[in-house]
Amino acid sequence: MKICVLPGDGIGPEIIAEAVRVLRALDLGCEMEEAQLGGCAVDATGDPYPEATQRIAREADAVLLGAVGGPRWDTLPRPQRPERGLLGIRQQLGLFANLRPAILYPELANASTLKSEVVAGLDILIVRELTGDIYFGQPRGIEMRDVAGRQERYGFNTMHYSESEIRRIVRVAFEAARKRGRKLCSVDKMNVLETTQLWRDVANEVAVDYPDVELSHQLVDNAAMQLVRNPKQFDVIVTGNLFGDILSDEAAMLTGSIGMLPSASLDANNKGLYEPCHGSAPDIVGQGAANPLATILSAAMMLRYTFAQDAAAVRIEAAVKKVLAQGYRTADIYEPGMQKVGTRAMGDAVLAAL
Repeated sequence: MKICVLPGDGIGPEIIAEAVRVLRALDLGCEMEEAQLGGCAVDATGDPYPEATQRIAREADAVLLGAVGGPRWDTLPRPQRPERGLLGIRQQLGLFANLRPAILYPELANASTLKSEVVAGLDILIVRELTGDIYFGQPRGIEMRDVAGRQERYGFNTMHYSESEIRRIVRVAFEAARKRGRKLCSVDKMNVLETTQLWRDVANEVAVDYPDVELSHQLVDNAAMQLVRNPKQFDVIVTGNLFGDILSDEAAMLTGSIGMLPSASLDANNKGLYEPCHGSAPDIVGQGAANPLATILSAAMMLRYTFAQDAAAVRIEAAVKKVLAQGYRTADIYEPGMQKVGTRAMGDAVLAAL
């Protein structure tokens, strides 16, 4: 099992270190090689996704990523910003299917800002298309144009999807729903966007092949409201890149902390990039306070989806549940009466539970 390890920026190296410790403790024969992505790569090479990293990522079976970005790189030209490295690796490796589970552990019911009766038992999977939509559409840019007889700056981006792009991500979502509660909600904005009218049309066509899965549709603004109003109505949600980016972060906060949530980005053959849903958290870098559980759970997703090591994935997930039941909490999920620990100590607790 060849794994490309990308610690990245901010708290990335701190949380990746704990996930690597867990993987080594399982003694599965993983071969891990580190490389640079994001701001650290810009500092070292001037490129957020340098050629050396591209080679290692291409040759690996899976990629484990910490986080990229931070305010120190925000003033760089757009092609050099850390986030371009993340978009680049997704596009180069064809990682079109982003899977983000939003699960509320019973021990963290009080950490959510919503009433416990609204979120207790929450278990949603958001399937987000990752390589198309307005994030990659051309033309795009900022230029001077004549507007109402005067020159001013004009920004533009292009939203587009092909039928085949929609069909393949919707199939991934239907297959996932088959293994869960057999309910799939497709989210679009078909009342004003032709791109998402096509999305809805294709979703209905694919549904014919999955008569055992109940397909429903919601407009994105309604879906955002329903995630707060009645989140447990959802099982699997499938949507495009832009809407999925927003809704998955909203769903993450239903669970109390984005620091608990892993993600997987897969290609057609289940090669994947695995990363926590949170960012680089520059405000706590070097303090040893970051929550490593989302990264550790991302490693579990890697074992399950890319390497078909389901038993090992279950062991990691069970260990995380055990340390939560024992009362261990990092600052983002801490509540009075619990045992507050740092990044390394939380990793130690998971290793002990294993």
